Amino acid sequence: MDISGILYQISVWIVPALAAITLHEAAHGFVAWKLGDDTAKQQGRVTSNPFKHIDPLGTVIIPGLLLLVKAPFLFGYAKPVPVNFARLNNPRRDMVWVALAGPGMNFALALLFALCFHLLPLLPQDTALWFADNFKNGIILNVILGVFNLIPLPPLDGGRVAVGLLPDSLALPLARLERYGFFILIGAIFLLPMITRGLGMELDPIRWLLTVPIGYVVNLIANIAGLV
Repeated sequence: MDISGILYQISVWIVPALAAITLHEAAHGFVAWKLGDDTAKQQGRVTSNPFKHIDPLGTVIIPGLLLLVKAPFLFGYAKPVPVNFARLNNPRRDMVWVALAGPGMNFALALLFALCFHLLPLLPQDTALWFADNFKNGIILNVILGVFNLIPLPPLDGGRVAVGLLPDSLALPLARLERYGFFILIGAIFLLPMITRGLGMELDPIRWLLTVPIGYVVNLIANIAGLV
């Protein structure tokens, strides 16, 4: 890919990526604030300013490298919004709503990007393709981020939802996995496929787990937006 192609790819991914990550984190902080914990609000994290949420490694370097090497998936993260669950009005119940706020925002953004396709006929022809690529990437990235975060493994949002909904006998052992959750994900996303590929087979549990629900949600959003 030449330099112009690289710059074009950056230009059609940067706005969808910043919107997806920034508003995902801001949604967590906003819902926590409304349910009794203003920690994120006091730290200025209930904001659409991306610089408040960007993690240099997780938001810029890792996704950028994956794009440059044309990886079949994108992976990234922002600085987690601080939430003091003990300060929530009903900690166990409200933890679920705080966790769901992030993926919920991503699905709402995906729908908004899908609806934006109806604006393309109003745009100048020489810029319509660029906007269309932004809208397409906005749908894909937000759906991937929303579905990925619903995996029931702490510290992902789905893990916190599961901890809030499961009985203590299951919730407590799951909650203890949080300190190892990031390493489990890295192993499942990168190491396991790489090692098994070198052995002449391929085990890619994250892709197997997410492919069907991602396709379903994308099709659902396209239908709701009137694109199909």
